[in-house]
Amino acid sequence: MDKVYVGTNWKMHKTIEEGQVYFRELQEIAKNKDLSMQLFIIPSYTSLIPLKREIDSNILLGAQNMHWEDEGAFTGEVSPTMLKEIGVDLVELGHSERRQFYNENDQDLNKKIQASLKHNIPPLVCIGEHIEQKEFGISRESLSIQLKVCLKGVSQEQVEDVMIAYEPVWAIGEGGVEATSEYVHQMHNHIRNVLVEMFGHVGNNVPILFGGSVNRKNAIDYLQGENVNGLFIGRSAWDLQKFEPILDDIERFIQNSKVAK
Repeated sequence: MDKVYVGTNWKMHKTIEEGQVYFRELQEIAKNKDLSMQLFIIPSYTSLIPLKREIDSNILLGAQNMHWEDEGAFTGEVSPTMLKEIGVDLVELGHSERRQFYNENDQDLNKKIQASLKHNIPPLVCIGEHIEQKEFGISRESLSIQLKVCLKGVSQEQVEDVMIAYEPVWAIGEGGVEATSEYVHQMHNHIRNVLVEMFGHVGNNVPILFGGSVNRKNAIDYLQGENVNGLFIGRSAWDLQKFEPILDDIERFIQNSKVAK
């Protein structure tokens, strides 16, 4: 991969004003970073337009969700045409909280992914197993099902605009349990194998990010996996005093990797 993707989803945090302060500081940090590090942020809907107006760097701006229809009687939803009008760079689809609290399923996500690709909005597709599935030894089967249903009907050409975020449900959130780097590397290798099975050699071009209690202590260990192409960071990225040192470590990792090659 030419890029290491590093981003964060703010969930239901940060007002417009708080987001603007954060974003301005992050842009200053980003100006001095290795261009191989692709930063992105995914704020709440209310912050998308104000932040889009402020972007003067290579930070990508994403939305947290999207309906699959262009318009209709869907109170509280946001359509791909609305996101396209704002000019977002990506849309996060299938976060475990959307699945848990709003009954989203893989079939609906497939429709959303198809819609996002139709409108040229790259989807960041979230997948992950529950603790029960891990304990029963069916993590790989669970991930395979999610990938095959969510990406059904996606062409080889289209899949090159897709990113995958592997977020084991048991490892995210306030009560998340940190996954070992060995486990993460094994799951990312499996995800890569499924993508190649589905899309041939093009499956090797799909970035796979890891998210789940990522912090400064474990970030580089995760990135050392062959098929870990970036990190999707939660609360450790919401405070720039914590996030900037992680970015510094990742930049050093990138530069050392270039030297090694």
